[in-house]
Amino acid sequence: ICFLLFAVLYIVSYFIITRYKRKADEQEDEDAIVNRISLFLSTFTLAVSAGAVLLLPFSIISNEILLSFPQNYYIQWLNGSLIHGLWNLASLFSNLCLFVLMPFAFFFLESEGFAGLKKGIRARILETLVMLILLALLILGIVWVASALIDNDAASMESLYDLWEFYLPYLYSCISLMGCLLLLLCTPVGLSRMFTVMGQLLVKPTILEDLDEQMYIITLEEEAIQRRLNGMSSTVEYQTVELERELEKVKSKKTNLERRKKASAWERNLVYPAVMILLLTETSISVLLVALNILYLLVDETAMPKGSGGPGIGNASLSTFGFVGAALEIILIFYLMVSSVVGFYSLRFFENFTPRKDDTTMTKIIGNCVSILVLSSALPVMSRTLGITRFDLLGDFGRFNWLGNFYIVLSYNLLFAIMTTLCLVRKFTSAVREELLKALGLDKLHLSNNPRDSETKPSANGHQKTL
Repeated sequence: ICFLLFAVLYIVSYFIITRYKRKADEQEDEDAIVNRISLFLSTFTLAVSAGAVLLLPFSIISNEILLSFPQNYYIQWLNGSLIHGLWNLASLFSNLCLFVLMPFAFFFLESEGFAGLKKGIRARILETLVMLILLALLILGIVWVASALIDNDAASMESLYDLWEFYLPYLYSCISLMGCLLLLLCTPVGLSRMFTVMGQLLVKPTILEDLDEQMYIITLEEEAIQRRLNGMSSTVEYQTVELERELEKVKSKKTNLERRKKASAWERNLVYPAVMILLLTETSISVLLVALNILYLLVDETAMPKGSGGPGIGNASLSTFGFVGAALEIILIFYLMVSSVVGFYSLRFFENFTPRKDDTTMTKIIGNCVSILVLSSALPVMSRTLGITRFDLLGDFGRFNWLGNFYIVLSYNLLFAIMTTLCLVRKFTSAVREELLKALGLDKLHLSNNPRDSETKPSANGHQKTL
């Protein structure tokens, strides 16, 4: 069962990566073999990331199915042993990909072989292994120093000698903490950014707008730019490139207008408001659950992520509302993951990290796979820490030291609730803020110059329409 699940995830991940991978890298030589090996390792990592994301929803729905049909012959394969095994495998493969496979793929891709050795695959593998050993020594030293600063006693230092039982779980606990901090930064941004993304994907309602008039103006503008391009000599290369970019923007606007014009009335006036209300409802429920979890943390010690061992798989429902509550938890978990990915690529530091179709290098693919792996591995921990679900983490996922620290867990919940609320308030008050700045004459100071939040567009009749 584990093999079949992973095989499906691997195939899906392979098609996703090949969709974005740059086609120019597919030449038949030594670099092609290196690229192919790196591609397989990246696909494996992305499959492990997908498994880590699906693990918590799969466990929750499996628990409810076992409660509903305890004696059913056809679901005997779905038991606690399988769920525990999946959690342990996900933890093991996450460690393997994060500390071995992805560093190997990166160094193997960048290697050329040591000077004086015969060039080839063996020389590149030798250089990669040497770099991995040096990296392992560096990480060992960093973790040793961190352990000495945080918990400086003889037992702590001696436990670092136990590589499998303590050192790797301790190191993965640190990575998980960094992943949760990254999620704390990305998820509130993504929750507010989701409204803009869905607004770009869906057809907005046409209120007080004349689409025919806008189409007529865009068509005239396109024809004017095309005539300027046809009458311009090829010697003025800079102006030609600028006009071509402007023409592409006009064509994109024309395509959007044609799509809005062809859309049916129910798609314009029903789907868009319904999706926006759904996003607002899910975000509000998430913030409400976090607020309730903060109250539980203050009055009940068992609300801690490491507070109790749990009743076990198939013994009791994990949600107060039974199957409906479990379904709501699964929806919120997927919503938080999508929002975190959207927020990750919306941050200015990671904007250039966004993969592009048929134009993404293998180095950038490896970086994206590592980032997605860190986010997906931290997602179950974040969901449990925020109180989105009461499912106790199994295997090495539940052995993180910082999950038992009350102040870290409480601060994490408070920061998430505050940052999400501030992002949403800033999102929905951006139009009012822009108008106030214009009324006070402060718009020239560029106090609010985020182009993503401002969706004010001049219409054909000269009025400003703001969503």
